[in-house]
Amino acid sequence: MADMQYFVVMIDYGRRGREAIVDPEITRREVIARVVSGEYRNISFIHEISDSAVEDVTADILADAALPNIDAAEADLQASAFDHLRDLRKHEQA
Repeated sequence: MADMQYFVVMIDYGRRGREAIVDPEITRREVIARVVSGEYRNISFIHEISDSAVEDVTADILADAALPNIDAAEADLQASAFDHLRDLRKHEQA
C-alpha cells in the first residue's frame, strides 16, 4: 500500500464557522501558491497528514508563502539597480 499524504487547511470564517479544505491531490507547493494568491485566508492551521502521523506545518507554510520567489538573475538585476541609484546619489552630492 502506498503512503497516503495530504494537507488539511482549516479556514476560519468567524461567526460563519470554519471550513476544512482537504484535497489529496494538492501538493505542498500548491498549498503555498494558494496562500500567496489569497485563495486561502484566515487560516487557523495547516496540517500535513502522512499515513497515520499528523504534523502542524502552519508556520512553515506561512513562512514559505511570505518569501518572494526571486531567482538569481532577478536578484542580480535588482542589486545592479540599487548600485546604480547609490552611485547617482553619490555624484549628486559632489
